[in-house]
Amino acid sequence: MSPLLVDLGGALLPLSSPPSGEGWNHAQMTELLGDAPRRPAAVLVGVREGVQPRVVLTVRTNDLPSHAGQVAFPGGGSDPADADAVATALRESEEEIGLERQLVTPLGFLDRFETISGYNITPVVARIDREARLYPAPAEVAEVFEVPLSFFLEPSNLRRYTMEFRGHRRDMVEFVHGGHRIWGATAAMVFNLLQRMGRA
Repeated sequence: MSPLLVDLGGALLPLSSPPSGEGWNHAQMTELLGDAPRRPAAVLVGVREGVQPRVVLTVRTNDLPSHAGQVAFPGGGSDPADADAVATALRESEEEIGLERQLVTPLGFLDRFETISGYNITPVVARIDREARLYPAPAEVAEVFEVPLSFFLEPSNLRRYTMEFRGHRRDMVEFVHGGHRIWGATAAMVFNLLQRMGRA
């Protein structure tokens, strides 16, 4: 395993202690959404092994009911048959990008994050075998692409800005790589990873 992946693994919540309760941004989401229950969900923050570890991301199709056309981690709402967040993340990744679960090694968790669409997401960080073949499920995913983990770790690639939403000002972060704008919930979860690694 590369030294960068070792550093990443040491910054995570362990698999034996998955995060529970509210997202780290709960107070901000309560201002926008109130106290309505959030729906459980999970995403896979997958890092492909290699000399230069790469983070796997998707572009959602333009006709989805929420977050259409945005960059996202593979993932989605929890199914009653899912044993836990890891099971949800692996199932969704298999459905969305054809990732075979035997080629995935879960490493740990980031902190939970709540979205404007009403989900409470558990980000599952995992190592993906370098030989894994990924392809988009056309009903949900327009493109699969990868970004070097080192790109996110470079401070000059992080852009901070403020946006107005429903009468509230929100502090945001984003990254731009290879023509892709990585913002919103996806960028916030990457930022949480950087914080946990002591790199933000």
